[in-house]
Amino acid sequence: MFGQNMNNGPAAPGADIPDDAVREGPPLPTRNFLATRRRLVFLLALSVLVPVVCLSGYGYYDYQRRYSDAVAISERAARVAEEQALKVMDLNTELVSRVEDLLGEMPDHKVRGNEAAIHERLNVFVGGFPQVAAISAFGGSGDLLVSSRFFPVPSVNVTKRDDFIAARNYRPEQYISQPMKASVSGARVFNTAKARTAADGKFLGTVSVALRRDYFVGFYQKLMQEEGEAFVGLHRQDGALLASYPDTGVAAGTLTSSALTDAFARNERAGHIRTDRFADKEQRFIAYRRVGQYRLFVTAGFLSHELFGGWIRHFLLLCALAAIPCAAIWALLGFSLRQLSAEECAWQKWRTETIRRLDAEASGRHLQRMGALGNLVANVAHEFNNHLMAVKSNMALARNKGFRDVEDQVNAVERATHHVEALVRTLMGATKKQPLQLAQIDLAAVLPQLTPVVRTVVGDSVSVSVDPSPGLWPVRCDPAELEVAIINLAINARDAMPQGGKFAVRAQNVEVASHVVGVPAGNYVLVTASDDGAGMTAAVAERAFEPLFTTKRNNSAAGLGLTQVQSFCELSGGTAKITSSPGVGTTLRLYLPKSAARELEVTNLTPKASAAAHEPVLLVEDNQEVAEGLAAVLQVMGHHVTHFGNADEALVALKSGERFKLVLSDVQMPGKLNGIDLAEWMKANRPDQPVALMTGYADELERARLTGVPIFAKPFAAEELAPLIS
Repeated sequence: MFGQNMNNGPAAPGADIPDDAVREGPPLPTRNFLATRRRLVFLLALSVLVPVVCLSGYGYYDYQRRYSDAVAISERAARVAEEQALKVMDLNTELVSRVEDLLGEMPDHKVRGNEAAIHERLNVFVGGFPQVAAISAFGGSGDLLVSSRFFPVPSVNVTKRDDFIAARNYRPEQYISQPMKASVSGARVFNTAKARTAADGKFLGTVSVALRRDYFVGFYQKLMQEEGEAFVGLHRQDGALLASYPDTGVAAGTLTSSALTDAFARNERAGHIRTDRFADKEQRFIAYRRVGQYRLFVTAGFLSHELFGGWIRHFLLLCALAAIPCAAIWALLGFSLRQLSAEECAWQKWRTETIRRLDAEASGRHLQRMGALGNLVANVAHEFNNHLMAVKSNMALARNKGFRDVEDQVNAVERATHHVEALVRTLMGATKKQPLQLAQIDLAAVLPQLTPVVRTVVGDSVSVSVDPSPGLWPVRCDPAELEVAIINLAINARDAMPQGGKFAVRAQNVEVASHVVGVPAGNYVLVTASDDGAGMTAAVAERAFEPLFTTKRNNSAAGLGLTQVQSFCELSGGTAKITSSPGVGTTLRLYLPKSAARELEVTNLTPKASAAAHEPVLLVEDNQEVAEGLAAVLQVMGHHVTHFGNADEALVALKSGERFKLVLSDVQMPGKLNGIDLAEWMKANRPDQPVALMTGYADELERARLTGVPIFAKPFAAEELAPLIS
């Protein structure tokens, strides 16, 4: 309804709307805390990201370097272990060959017969070779014939030993046994056995060389003494472990891994594998090499988790060292961020307080301007009322004299007077100084009576509906102001719907809880006026009730329509609320308080005492034209009139003992006393003297009511005084 063409509404597109959000005075200084915070956060992220990236890069490089070094060490250890094992096995082959030459094709009994000499020769063969535990010869039946370690030899038979069986079955190849304890000495050894055969191929027995496993373990220990993460081992081709360092927990002679066995089965000279197919399920890197043409392989490698453990300990130490300066930087940046937040909070508080102070100053200046404007409007309206009173009095006089052929002119003056009176009421209502003549009103009866007027105002293109709910409570307000308010709502609805639309007025009883809708708690009759016009923005709706605010460009917009509506509601004890959305429409809600069951009359039209017919009427009025008009009308009505221009003169006459039918006094007049002072003096000193007051100001009307005397709000017809002086 109060859309972009309303008196107190938003402007049409492109209209020059005053921006009350623009604060007067120099602009406030600004601080870009967000940019500063972003820079600090960026530096904080950078201080975290750069060390993490650098440490991650270094950690990756260090792990790869350690892995490559471990692989190189393993391959080097495998080559050294291969050379050592090859020398041992070549020497072992040479010893076996010498024993074969020594024994030749001697039968078992002849070997036993020469046991002492052969024993001495075998000791010479063994010499100072630490890897050889003993050299022994066994007969075809498996009995021990001679040994470099014992003389005479004990009774030992090896018919069921795997090295004897293998040497007998797979001659002439040399067989390497699984680890065992020597039959007599109990030393930890593994044997190499080769069959002795006659020229005709007859099996004569075996020559066995017992090699010390501890010799290999000691060598491997010295080889790997500086490489704590690596291991070295000696294996048969079937994967059985002969000797290893360090002790892996795998029993000697057992298969270590099927993956390793598969690699040995390929008979490659060298290679490497990564596998976790061991009993402990730990992943290993293993480099292996074959020992010459023998069925032996040496291995060297490392456990992946041990390599990773050494790397992670070094990496964590480096991270701890790097974290010290980083933590200092992080603490500094964190402190800077906290300080920035505290500074921003203080800045916002200062800015808020500054804005509040500037807003308060601007509001004060605005209120001063509006107060001055209100006083100006009130003064102008007061003068209008005085002139209107003179016009109305003269028109009444002319009408009582029969017009004498000036009826048309007088009627025209009366119509003009009516329009001027309406304008004055609007001006006074805008400043909340219009004296309301409150009465108890039944809106269910009054609103339908205003429908024809509303239809005339909005025009034929707008449909009108007035729908008061049954059982409406009575309200206490000024009937004339109510009519003006409804007409103002209709005018604004018409302007908001230039192409036509709907305008609806509804009334219903409501009970308002405490401040639920910004209205004091109580019982109200809610009058709702809504349209489906252009609507208004939130900024414009906020200023809709502001006096003289308008978005119209034509001269017909005074900007007082909604101001009058709000003033009418507030002076009646209620309030007005507005709801609007662009393109949807606007709704005005008028909250009018429910009237009490028994309503006091606004004016007491019964004089306190009967006046004698010969007593005059005392008129106290400073405006000469108003006084002359009223006096003339009263004289036509048959009353003598005594006029004083101020209350001081009237008080002198009253103190002298003069009596009057009625003392009719204006409120605002020059001099020491005003009309209210005069009325209060008469109430105290001449209580039997009839008195009435007249005024054009609402604030004076409220004070005047405290005297309890009849009050007339300007402009009024002189005939209204008849009940007081008849």
